[in-house]
Parts: sequence; C-alpha cells; structure tokens
Amino acid sequence: MGQRIIGLTGGIATGKSTVSEYLARVHHLPVLDADIYARQAVEPGSAVLGAIANRYGASLLHPDGTLNRGALGEIVFNQPAEKAWLEQQIHPVVRQRFGEAMAELAEAPVVVQVIPLLFEANLADQVSEIWVVTCPFDRQRQRLMERNGLTAEQATARIQSQMPLADKVALADVVIDNSADLAALSRRVDEALQHTPEGFRR
Repeated sequence: MGQRIIGLTGGIATGKSTVSEYLARVHHLPVLDADIYARQAVEPGSAVLGAIANRYGASLLHPDGTLNRGALGEIVFNQPAEKAWLEQQIHPVVRQRFGEAMAELAEAPVVVQVIPLLFEANLADQVSEIWVVTCPFDRQRQRLMERNGLTAEQATARIQSQMPLADKVALADVVIDNSADLAALSRRVDEALQHTPEGFRR
C-alpha cells in the first residue's frame, strides 16, 4: 500500500479545522494547510501581491504593505470573474507549496492535506482519499456568524457562494458528520482513519 494522502475538505465553518487539529494532536499526523499556503502567496514582495496591487490599486494594501483582505474580499465576493482571476494567481502557488512539502514527507505513511477548495481548485488529483466534513445548514450558519461577526444574511450569502456541500459529499470517499458533539466527531474521525475505505477512484 502506498502513501495515504487524506484530502480534508468541506463547507465554510463545518469543522475542518477541528478535525485537522484532532488528527495532528491525537494521531500525530503531519497536516498541510492550503489556507496557510494561500496566505503566504500574498505576502509582501510576492508576485501575486504585486499582481493584485496592479489590478486593483494600492488601496488594496495596508500602510505596512500587507494585503487588505477585507477590501479584496468585498471585490471578489461580489464579482465572480474577479474571484476566478484571483484564484488563477493563487492556486498554482498553493499546488507548488504542497509539492515541496510532500517531497519532505515522502516517508510519512499518512499525510493530511486540508484544502477547502479541493474540488474548485482541481486539487483532488494530489490526494488518495477525500474526507468531507459536513454539518446541518443552521449550525454552519450560526458558527460562521459567531466566528466572522456576520449577520444571518451575510453568512447565508457566504455559504451559498460556495460549491454546495451536498455536491462535495457526493464526491467524498469518507463523510465526517459534525452534527453532534466533539466526542462523536472524534469517534467518527478515529473510525475513518482506522478503516481505509474500499473502492477509491484514485
């Protein structure tokens, strides 16, 4: 059996971070996070940040030269074409960072890759199995409201702007249900890790 590469994804605020932190803390698995690589891709001095400033103007930068994520988010959230452009800049960098990190983990039997946009960024080919974390819509919206300080309408809009969670579940090898308590979630993760599902497509 080759290296087991778990692609951990799900909807916004469904509990991906909770699952990845548990896998790292309890099972001592190496966890690679696409969001961290995406943030690194727009650090001051990066080619991507330069491209963003050229496209939208220096007002997208804070006085210290860092990206104003809130201002950029307002642009791309409301304009799908701009969102697509931004992803075209960032996704290749994220894929490259994953490749570099995986080269250093060649001997690790199991690696977890946390990739919120696993399907949207066409990164499913770099994992051997797909885990999708899911929870009921009401809980997802409430968590997002509390975490990001959003109104119910804003949170709903953020959720609906993403690939439907049901579509991700349909493409999953493993579904991690986060509708109950933390103990139940932990048991489900333990079970999924212990039993490699049969019939993977990859």
